[in-house]
Amino acid sequence: MFDNDRPQPEFVDPKIDKHTVVALGNDHIVTPIKMALSDHLKEEGYQVLDFGTYDNTRTHYPMYGKRVAEAVADGRADVGIVMCGTGIGISTAADKNEGIRAAMVGDVVQAKYAKRELNANVLGMGGIVLGRDFIFYIADAFLNEKYQPTEENKRLIEKIDNIAKPNPDQKDNEHFFDEENKKWAEGVYHD
Repeated sequence: MFDNDRPQPEFVDPKIDKHTVVALGNDHIVTPIKMALSDHLKEEGYQVLDFGTYDNTRTHYPMYGKRVAEAVADGRADVGIVMCGTGIGISTAADKNEGIRAAMVGDVVQAKYAKRELNANVLGMGGIVLGRDFIFYIADAFLNEKYQPTEENKRLIEKIDNIAKPNPDQKDNEHFFDEENKKWAEGVYHD
């Protein structure tokens, strides 16, 4: 994939620009909620990279979690937010990428803890199980919270980061999900 093929951050009014790039990814079930969150984040002064999906056509969410995670890991985005119906699947997919600490949360307290204590860099939420305005509150809380390093949480984060070894065939491989996409198109997978 060429750099100019990748999504670019959308314009933010310079008067409110927070100089933070947020990568968004979702499956087809929550596209309208993701679009509302994207608008909300831009109104708050965040630059947004939208990695899809962009409509309600049935999709397979792991690829969108991977795209967001790679954007965060390689520095194109400062943080990521991923959503599917429950948030569980896409958060797990994002977390399977090198350099990512994805936190699937269901409330503001969990979002703040994930950033403050674990330096989470991808926030996962259930777009169906949480209401739109609640999702805005959770995202705002996560984005406004700061990591507060301590010797204890540094050691914990190091242990978390060393649990699994990266898969070299996965990183920046646009064909990584080809087999799954073929099965999806053939009707092997179902909602």
